[in-house]
Amino acid sequence: MNRPKTTLFMLMSIDGKISTGDTDAMDFDHDLKLISGVKDGLQQYYDLEQQTDLVSLNTGRVMAKIGVNDRTEPPSKIPVSFVIVDNEPHLTAQGVEYLSKWVTTLYLITTNPAHPAVSSNHENVIVLPYEGAVNFPDLLKKLYQKYNTDRITVQSGGTLNATLLRSGLIDHLSLVIAPLLVGGKATPTLVDGESLHALDDLKYLKTAKLVSATPLKNSYLHLRYDVIRV
Repeated sequence: MNRPKTTLFMLMSIDGKISTGDTDAMDFDHDLKLISGVKDGLQQYYDLEQQTDLVSLNTGRVMAKIGVNDRTEPPSKIPVSFVIVDNEPHLTAQGVEYLSKWVTTLYLITTNPAHPAVSSNHENVIVLPYEGAVNFPDLLKKLYQKYNTDRITVQSGGTLNATLLRSGLIDHLSLVIAPLLVGGKATPTLVDGESLHALDDLKYLKTAKLVSATPLKNSYLHLRYDVIRV
């Protein structure tokens, strides 16, 4: 392949939810620590996260949600590079500044020519602009060929997950299942995006081969799949 190998790594509930509700105020990282029967096993997810690839793909919305725009304490540098897709933008200049000090390299992907990262003077902030919409096959090809990126862990939201999956850009799944049922038709799931409308759309569905199913402590489960390429 002329692109990196990709793994979608996510924490989700038994019913496939990746948040506790339908607003940005609701968040797994915060809320699961408050729930009896779930909080005691949560650290296992973070332990597995430490074993993921050294390049992580996420969104500006998620970065804003975890508070990078408001952090003022100097961060400890980590050996991980972030690929952040952010068109709105959700990241502020302060958020970009914080990320530049936190990660090894920040690849900022945007269709917004006024994004605050464009004016950043940090050498480790690389802006990859697109017009209209991000071309993800082209993006992964650039990361592979120009920036020597062999593997990427995807930890984005349900909408971007759907885009990548339906474009055939996800190779592996690594899913940590929390012993929790959330519900709510508007609550984000592992894969959201546009619903299918006709039988012709079945071509966008992806099947997967189970690689391993590992029971964890406190009724957590770690599932690994290879996405079958047709």
